[in-house]
Amino acid sequence: MYDMVCMRCDIAHAVGVVSKFLSNMGKEQWVAVEWILRYLRGTSNTCLYFGTNKPVLVGCTNADMVGDVDSIKSTSGYLITFSRGAMSWQSRLQKCLALSTKKDEYIATTKASKELLWMKKFLQELGLQ
Repeated sequence: MYDMVCMRCDIAHAVGVVSKFLSNMGKEQWVAVEWILRYLRGTSNTCLYFGTNKPVLVGCTNADMVGDVDSIKSTSGYLITFSRGAMSWQSRLQKCLALSTKKDEYIATTKASKELLWMKKFLQELGLQ
C-alpha cells in the first residue's frame, strides 16, 4: 500500500481493487496480489525521467461507469505530471452516485482540477513557473 500511495502510481488501481478484499481474501485475490508483485519486480529498474525541456504541468483524468458493482459507484482517477514526471495521482471510488458517464468524467475532472490548481500554486511558491 505504501508503494501505491507514495511511489508507484502505476499500481494504484490494482492495489485499490485488491485491498477491498483484505478481510476475506480468496484465490482470485491472491492471484492478483502475485501479479502485482511480479509486475513490481519486473519494473524495479524503471525510473522517472525529467527532461531538459521547459517544465510543463499536465493533468490527465479518467472515470468508469459503475466500476464497483457492490456499491454501484464509479471509479475515477487522475495523474498530474511536471516535466514528464508523475507528481500526484489518485484512483478511488467516487463519493456520489453518478447517473451518466458524462457526470462521471465531470467529477473526475473537478477533482483533478482542484489538485492541479494546488500543485500550480505550490510550484509557484517554490519559484517555478
